[in-house]
Amino acid sequence: MFARVTSIGLFGMESYKVEVEANLSSGLPRFDVVGLPDAAVSESRERVRAAVHNNGFDFPVSRVTINLAPADTRKEGPIYDLPIFIAILKSTGQLHADTDGCAFLGELSLNGEVHSVNGVLPMVIRAQKEHIGKIFVPYANRHEGAVVKGIEVYPVKNVAELLDHLNGKAELSPVSADDYIESSYDDNLPDFSDVKGQYQAKRALEVAAAGGHNIMMIGPPGSGKSMLAKRIPSILPDMTFDESLETTNIYSVSGKLPEGVSLMKQRPFRSPHHTISPAGLSGGGTVPRPGEISLAHNGVLFLDELPEFSRQSMEILRQPIEDGRITIARVAATYSYPCSVMLVCAMNPCPCGFFGHPTKKCTCPSGAPARYLAKVSGPLLDRLDIHIEVPAVDYDELASKEKGEPSSAIKARVNAARKIQQQRFETSPTTCNAKMSSAETRRYCNLTDEASALLRDSFERLGLSARAYDKVLRVARTVADLDSSGIINSEHIMEAVQYRSLDRKFWKV
Repeated sequence: MFARVTSIGLFGMESYKVEVEANLSSGLPRFDVVGLPDAAVSESRERVRAAVHNNGFDFPVSRVTINLAPADTRKEGPIYDLPIFIAILKSTGQLHADTDGCAFLGELSLNGEVHSVNGVLPMVIRAQKEHIGKIFVPYANRHEGAVVKGIEVYPVKNVAELLDHLNGKAELSPVSADDYIESSYDDNLPDFSDVKGQYQAKRALEVAAAGGHNIMMIGPPGSGKSMLAKRIPSILPDMTFDESLETTNIYSVSGKLPEGVSLMKQRPFRSPHHTISPAGLSGGGTVPRPGEISLAHNGVLFLDELPEFSRQSMEILRQPIEDGRITIARVAATYSYPCSVMLVCAMNPCPCGFFGHPTKKCTCPSGAPARYLAKVSGPLLDRLDIHIEVPAVDYDELASKEKGEPSSAIKARVNAARKIQQQRFETSPTTCNAKMSSAETRRYCNLTDEASALLRDSFERLGLSARAYDKVLRVARTVADLDSSGIINSEHIMEAVQYRSLDRKFWKV
């Protein structure tokens, strides 16, 4: 006998419809799964067989063939356990319920409990796009399904209650608005009011947050670079619904979505250690998964002590931070993950950290500062919009009892500037000034004659590249947005150029 059940597959970030076909034929007892299954899918035979027996059903004593179509796409993970279980019961006549218009996904335990799986959110979205009316998901993943409208999502704890529902004995209830839970904004985030001094650095971070610009902080140990970076989440602009959905999709696929959360509303902040492998940063593995750069999508990727990262890890960043997407090529397939991040880097000016310090003497041998700085390639540095010096804080500022400006005040200005950008790019996929294309940069970065002359002089004097020229314009556009100015004037250009001059100062050591 033959039976067909619908499921949803996952390929990187992309999901697709899968037809699970079960066929019984005469011959020696055998259980085969075909359709390019990986090891986890092949092992579903034993889980399904045990679940059938332990729930009072008869496993067919014949040749059982399960086909996962389309057969030319590799199937990964244990998500097909539940649809294979249903297909076998239907093919043997032990289940007569109509499953047309339904999709099933979930991992089975040996006693028939349905365990959670990764990637439920993108799979439910795909089912909705395929006009599937109902989808049955693991109970632990019910919050992810609550995000999607236009489809009935039924949470399942075990196969017994699923079969009772299909047979009309005891109906399950689809997820409701009560199951939709947004991640709350963390009010306990470190606040900028705790930072003593560093007014220029705080201003640069405000500009970076407002326009989504990448930033490099250079300064001696103890000057507050890491402390400043950890406070960036408290001033980041609020996420739009589309941004929240994209970020939640990545965390769902990675299995890192916080328990009980339907939608992530707080921008991610990722800070990997400098010993991270290139694959850990970019993504990959035997079964490729998103790396740190993708987990920071629509948020911040903070790389502390940048020169301590391997050269390969640093160079991996070059294309993704420009394109906002990283592609992982394998022999069998190519995976693509979004990675539109605000890259924040921090580094010392030399191995001992005190080159150029006003009071402490650098103990590095001659030429060591230049060799240390040269670990960061010029092309990578050129892709960082803002380079800011973070000097040591003097005693009077540290001993001051006066509180600095709170993050809430800075965030209000950042949100206002980002709202201007949303209106500017409402008909474009661009989300912020840092992501503008060259054409958009020319269109929206209108300069006064004085500002244009100042930019020309700075370009020639500093020897800026064409990429750096565009980045100066985009940073100046953000500074103008913070100033609620429709046109870029000389003050905006001066501030933007100031943020590009630091690397030239140090690079000529």
